[in-house]
Amino acid sequence: MKIKITITVCISIATLIFGIAIGSVNIPPTDILRIIGHNVFGASLPEHITDGRVAIVWNQRLPRTLLAFIAGATLSVSGAVMQSVLRNPLASSYTLGVSSGASLGASFVILLGITFPFLPMLTLPILGFTFGLGTILIVISIARQMDTRMDNLTIILAGMVIALFVNAITTLMFSLFREGVQQMIFWQMGSFRLQGWRTIYILAPAALIGIFLISRFKWELDVMTFGEEQAQTVGVNVRTVKLILLIMAAALTGSTIAFVGVIGFVDLVAPHIVRKIFGAAHRLVIPMSAAVGGTFMVFADIVARTITAPAELPVGAVTAIIGAPFFAYIYFRRKKRENG
Repeated sequence: MKIKITITVCISIATLIFGIAIGSVNIPPTDILRIIGHNVFGASLPEHITDGRVAIVWNQRLPRTLLAFIAGATLSVSGAVMQSVLRNPLASSYTLGVSSGASLGASFVILLGITFPFLPMLTLPILGFTFGLGTILIVISIARQMDTRMDNLTIILAGMVIALFVNAITTLMFSLFREGVQQMIFWQMGSFRLQGWRTIYILAPAALIGIFLISRFKWELDVMTFGEEQAQTVGVNVRTVKLILLIMAAALTGSTIAFVGVIGFVDLVAPHIVRKIFGAAHRLVIPMSAAVGGTFMVFADIVARTITAPAELPVGAVTAIIGAPFFAYIYFRRKKRENG
C-alpha cells in the first residue's frame, strides 16, 4: 500500500510541474524550481531566466495549476463523501443541486449586475457559495419533511427535484436577460483562467479545513458504508452524522465552484478510481481522492488550454468528455449486477 501511495504522490507532483511547464512558452522543470525558490526563499536566478519567464511562472501558471489541483481535490473528496453517505456510486453534490444553486447565484451577479459595494470582486464567489449551500439545506429540509429517517433515496429524489426547479429559474433568467448570457454559459462550463493568488489565499485554507473536518468522520463513513442499521448498532447517530457530512461536502463543492464555475464528473471519477486501487477504508479514500482528483483536474486544464491553443476550451467540457462515458459505464455495470 505504501508503494501505491508513493506512486500516486509522485504522479501528482509530476503533473503539477508539467502543468506549470507547458504552454505557449515551454519552461524546463529546473527553471520552474529555481523561480519558485527565488520567490519563496530569495535564491538567486541564473542569467538565462528572464523577468518575463518569472512572471509567466509565478503570476500565471503556478497559481492556475495550484487552483486546478485544489478544485479537483475538494470536488473529489466531496464526491467520495456523498457516495459513502448516500450509498450510491452515482451520488454527488451535483445530484443534490449544489451546482444548480451556485449557478442561480452567479446568474444574479452576471445577468443582473448585482454587486456588493464593500466587496465587489467577491460578489460572485459569495453569492455562488451561499446559493449552493442554501440549496442543499433546502433539499435536506424537504427530505426531513418527507421522511423523518432521511432515507438516502428520499434525499436523492429531493435533490433532483430541487435541481430541476432551480435550473428552470436560471433558464428563465437567460431568456429574460440576454446581456451576459455568453459569459454565464462560459462560467457554467468552468475555467481557471484569470484567477490569481488571491483566489488561492481564500480557497486553499477553506479546502484544507473542510477536508480535515471530513477526515475526522472516517470511522463513521466506514461504518455507514455497510448500512445505516449496522451503523446504529455500533453507536453512530446516523441522522446527525449524515446531516453534518452532507453539509460539509456541499460546502466544499460550493466554495470551489463559486470561484471557478461548474465543473462536473471529477467528483464521480476520482473516488471510484481510488476505491479500486486503495480499497474502501476512508483513512485512505479521503486523502487519495484529493490527490487523484487534483491530478485529474490539472490534466484536464492542460488539455483545455493547449489542445486548441491559442483558444481555450472550458475545463468542464473536458471533464465531461472523459467523465460521461465513465458515468455510463458505472451505471450500466450496476444495472447488470442488479439483474444478475
